[in-house]
Amino acid sequence: MQHPHASRTAPLDKPLAGIDVRHERIRGDGVELHVAITGDGPPVILLHGFPENWRSWQHQIAPLVAAGYSVWMPDLRGYNLSDMPPTREAYRLRHLVADVAMLAEGSGHPRVHLVGHDWGGIIAWAFAAACPALLDKLVILNAPHMRIYRDKLWRSSQLLRSWYVLFFQLPFLPERALSQANYRAVRRIFEKLPARHGTFSAQDVDAYIDGLARPGALTAALNYYRAGLRSGDLSRAFAAPIEARTLVIWGERDPALGSYLLDGLERFVPHLQVHRIPGASHWVQNEAPDQVNRALLDFLGQAPAGAA
Repeated sequence: MQHPHASRTAPLDKPLAGIDVRHERIRGDGVELHVAITGDGPPVILLHGFPENWRSWQHQIAPLVAAGYSVWMPDLRGYNLSDMPPTREAYRLRHLVADVAMLAEGSGHPRVHLVGHDWGGIIAWAFAAACPALLDKLVILNAPHMRIYRDKLWRSSQLLRSWYVLFFQLPFLPERALSQANYRAVRRIFEKLPARHGTFSAQDVDAYIDGLARPGALTAALNYYRAGLRSGDLSRAFAAPIEARTLVIWGERDPALGSYLLDGLERFVPHLQVHRIPGASHWVQNEAPDQVNRALLDFLGQAPAGAA
């Protein structure tokens, strides 16, 4: 079924993980998003993080499709093949959440499962609070709930771990530092920081760099950090409790986010399960795909609360 907000459908891409993926341009909140879609059945929307794109989920596609789900993988606004609005204001959290809401509303199902990693996880947390009627189950991979993040920032090692967030607030310099020498600093993120060596192939890294090197894309990606810290959206978005059944999958060797960010999470997310993966770091769905996929499918297959 073609999405009712789709402006056009691109030809089928080469099979990824043995499955044909179709590519659509779908209307979001004042932008068009590139969305890779495959499979039939209840929709699972997968939101990638910085500095990736929809291919971040390549190891999850085949298991989800085989389990009877349709898989929706947008490039977030500003990334890869999606529109890149030039203003910082366009990357405020309310717009990012509205993009996901439009995908969910046009999916052909009353509710969707939502999975988010890194910035995609922050968007997913906010969506769960703002749009509960559109959400079935929520899965978060190494992305903090911002109420806890803000508390721990000043009471733990998190401020030191988050140095790059402050650096990204500077004008021009972050773009220059990340892009010089053919994006050497970004390549090192994928090559050196995962706990499991060889997690990302050279082709994977090139695909992420190709998306990031598009005119305006790097600034757009950094504007997530710049817009998020300079508006009240984060405080408003995380004020409401999250009632959806929620699974948090956490790679415990994350260099940027401490595992203490899970402490007290049940205060804001009462229907919570946590699955820790000690040998993986921030890019847990790529570093430990078998463990992630088992946890994900087990959770999505559980009967809703209160079901007979």
